[in-house]
Amino acid sequence: MTEYRIQGHESLKREMMEVARGERPAPRDAAMPSFDSIDALMRLLTPANRELLATIRDRKPRSISELAEMTGRAQPNLTRTLAKLEAVGFVRMRLVERRKVPTATVRKLRIEIDPFSQNDRLEIA
Repeated sequence: MTEYRIQGHESLKREMMEVARGERPAPRDAAMPSFDSIDALMRLLTPANRELLATIRDRKPRSISELAEMTGRAQPNLTRTLAKLEAVGFVRMRLVERRKVPTATVRKLRIEIDPFSQNDRLEIA
């Protein structure tokens, strides 16, 4: 299971400065990937992108071209979207005989929101 931090830039900057000044220890999860906010995550998980992930999971396309045909999306747009999903670990791209084959790597997301601090977390199963 992969965990992500949800932490705004200002909060991250403040935390880094406090650590640099020796005012607090470095957090154990400092190397953990992060999203700027829940909103940033939700902008990535649009209904169209959720449908795309479901298509990849269920229909197992053998190339980006085949995925473009399945979804009716333009290939350049699809390639950019897949790059974003791959960057956060939701999709893995494998090279098979000169073709990039997308595979959905995420099954479920669990968001833990701490209403009293900025310690929100995202778990990916």
